[in-house]
Amino acid sequence: MRRGLTATLATCALALVVAACGGGGSKSTSTSAASSTPGASTAASGPATKLTLWVGWSDRELDVFKKVVSEYDAAHPEVTIDLVGGIDDDKITAALRSGDGPDAVSSFTSSNVGAYCSSGGWIDLAPYMQQDGIDANIFPSTAQYYTQYNGTRCALPILADSYGFYYNKGLLAKAGATAPPKTVAELTELAKKLTTRKADGSLDVVGFDPFFGFFQNTPTSFAPLFGAQWQDQNGKSTLATDPSWAKMLTWQKELIDFYGYDDLVKWQAGVGDEFSASNAFETGKLAMNLDGEWRVAFIQNEHPDLQYGTAPAPVDEAKSDLYGTGYINGTIIGIPKAGKHQDLAWQLVKYLTTDDKALAELSNGLRNVPSTTSSAKSPDLIPDQNFSTFIDIFNNPKSSTNPITAAGSGYTDLFTSFLANWQAGKVKDLQAGLAEVDKSIDAQKEQAEAGQAP
Repeated sequence: MRRGLTATLATCALALVVAACGGGGSKSTSTSAASSTPGASTAASGPATKLTLWVGWSDRELDVFKKVVSEYDAAHPEVTIDLVGGIDDDKITAALRSGDGPDAVSSFTSSNVGAYCSSGGWIDLAPYMQQDGIDANIFPSTAQYYTQYNGTRCALPILADSYGFYYNKGLLAKAGATAPPKTVAELTELAKKLTTRKADGSLDVVGFDPFFGFFQNTPTSFAPLFGAQWQDQNGKSTLATDPSWAKMLTWQKELIDFYGYDDLVKWQAGVGDEFSASNAFETGKLAMNLDGEWRVAFIQNEHPDLQYGTAPAPVDEAKSDLYGTGYINGTIIGIPKAGKHQDLAWQLVKYLTTDDKALAELSNGLRNVPSTTSSAKSPDLIPDQNFSTFIDIFNNPKSSTNPITAAGSGYTDLFTSFLANWQAGKVKDLQAGLAEVDKSIDAQKEQAEAGQAP
């Protein structure tokens, strides 16, 4: 499943690659489906049109998605849907470059919307939305933001991810804690108290692992804890000029030093894979963790007896008003420029992104957050207190995501490379290092914008 936020894409070249896409798809003329309502049959004469849909889900999660798509397929005799799972952004980019891709495609990497929209690799959906009377305000403001770039809405959200705090109730109780921490200071104190070592001095149970690259620990998921801003009003990178970044990184490095860098790396190598039944939090080797809502489903499937709770992530004491918020991103879906059946593809896209019953069914099976305001209140959602935490975070107006730029997620890749050196103790001057990353990010963004298709 998810969401591989630490995976590195060749995103600094993504905008240039998709900008070179040749040709343009023609809208299918086999049906007048574009005027239908989501989920309604648009029976057409003649053989069914084959629509190819690419998604990132695989294994159990793909089966959940297949069920919802099959329900749409059965209600629409004018189409037959070929669903392909396990798709990542490298495959999407290659298809855009070749001009021989699917009719509709989804991506887990919402930060690449800037590249898909600015290049024209994915078509503008605004005319379809206007035609069918769909107001973007059915989606929370953050989801509206990460599905467009510079006013071009080339994607819509199809479920969402919000990041919150998981804690082991039994371990916290042993440490005398009656509630999860709400501030970073409380988190730090409790993390140290919950950490235990074996007789040989190696780490046994870690209170909280702040290591970038471990599970879902990324600068994007940590930034909201400190209210750190990625860029100023002119779009310039602010890693060195916003003091929240230095404050966050200093805290992160000090906690790593408490464990010992080498000891923590060794411990990480010995615990289970993130998406396996031996996940460190699920097996009690990690007392507290920052993670996405999907972990609720994994725990239910793999360790249903685990006594745990969820809460918003702790925040910097100086920004207590941010408690209850978190990092937001989500799966996006769009229609490639070279798609051969764009009208029919739009009907499928519209159904998957605006039909509350379909979104509730997907959310129940995948345990990702339903992405319309109304579907978050759907009676079809299975009640779950631990999962509700993430619905509340997603709909909190102060929750945030990272900037959408023409360089896609390239700027986070640059920052992540720097952070690897930082946490290893190889950066002697933090401010100077951040200033250099700022320069690289600004240059990358300028190059990506220069390479946009006219």
